[in-house]
Amino acid sequence: MSESCALPFVIGPVDAVVSVPGSKSITNRALPIAALASGETDLRGALFSDDSRHFVENLRRLGYRVTDDEANRRFVLTGQGTEPLLAEREVDLFVGNSGTTARFITAMVALGRGQYHIDGVARMRQRPIGDLVSALHGLGADIEDIEQTGCPPIRVTGRGLRGGAVTVRGQDSSQFLTALLLAAPYADAPVCIDVDGKLVSRPYVEMTVSMMAQFGVHVETDWTRFVVAPGRYQGRVYDVEPDASGATYFLALAAAQGGRVTIRGLHLTSLQGDAQFVRVLEQMGCVVETGEQGLTLLGPPDGVLRGCDVDLFDMSDTMPTLAALAPLAAEPVHIRNVANVRVKETDRIAACVQELRRFGVTVDERPDGLTVHPCQSLAQNVRVQTYDDHRMAMSFSILGLRAKGTVISDPGCVNKTFPDFFERLGEALHKPFSNW
Repeated sequence: MSESCALPFVIGPVDAVVSVPGSKSITNRALPIAALASGETDLRGALFSDDSRHFVENLRRLGYRVTDDEANRRFVLTGQGTEPLLAEREVDLFVGNSGTTARFITAMVALGRGQYHIDGVARMRQRPIGDLVSALHGLGADIEDIEQTGCPPIRVTGRGLRGGAVTVRGQDSSQFLTALLLAAPYADAPVCIDVDGKLVSRPYVEMTVSMMAQFGVHVETDWTRFVVAPGRYQGRVYDVEPDASGATYFLALAAAQGGRVTIRGLHLTSLQGDAQFVRVLEQMGCVVETGEQGLTLLGPPDGVLRGCDVDLFDMSDTMPTLAALAPLAAEPVHIRNVANVRVKETDRIAACVQELRRFGVTVDERPDGLTVHPCQSLAQNVRVQTYDDHRMAMSFSILGLRAKGTVISDPGCVNKTFPDFFERLGEALHKPFSNW
């Protein structure tokens, strides 16, 4: 993809049925589960993107057998338990800017006997992993924070996990807890994890617990304490849901332009909390319909997108989507309780504020969120900076359609989770991407 992408100028109702890739969150949980399982797992509808490729490549470096069939969106894994991890060897693992890969693979290799060096791109060296390292220490792991920053690079000297009781903070990232849970069945004794403080993005932990059960491991929990007994995952055929986070951009498209968009195969019963983003859009005057084909959003019947005041603590990945949609509302949009997004691929609060101001939008920034005020006339010829963050590129593409001359810098960053995003957007608009 080129270094920039000039968006078409579009005002008017849309009418589209959109297929989005498989869920990143589900794919990158299913991969380590399947690798550790007994028997073969066939992951159908899986995501093929930078994040999932990093995970698969690292599994192969560790000695796991993964067959990929990108044309049919399938990964087939021959579960080998911890056997490949028991070799006493040194392995370098590169995670790019994939937070799930970094956190989940760290807990996984702590089950082994080798020495594992985990590193990523420059931004990954600013993304915290210290709470996970501390919890793994408590379970018997030997992990060195090489630069003493609480972030990668780290070195894991595998000696297995003995089990026991540990505490992990809940407010920074649910991925720390998920990483511990995914590895816990392979500890020598039961693992008890207490959560200190409110658990951010709880739906992602609910997803983890549900998926572990689907692969044969039960977690006892009251959502402040999690107990996992020694066990083994069982391989199976597993269908990966469409990515609910990726769907939010197309749902926002219907909210911004009017008309209707259906996300094929996505339902409100999804394991993914971000499927509930439609309820936020409902507050803003949109109409939600459900059916066998998928989830449908209709723009406001009266054509007026309303403001809202929402706590996105449980679905913070949708914050950029809502922030980019917000200037089109008739009243201010208040987004709260998303301080954790400051340590994502970029500081997403600061980045959204900066890019909205390029469009001439008045924005109030707070430590844990922002307020976006209505903008009657968006600035033209804006070059949106994406900060190597896929969600910035996709979110601001929806707003950019409403302002003449908008250009998205580094559109290729969408490869992280949604490689053909712009092609799918062109199809939804009935304006082929090749003609932009």
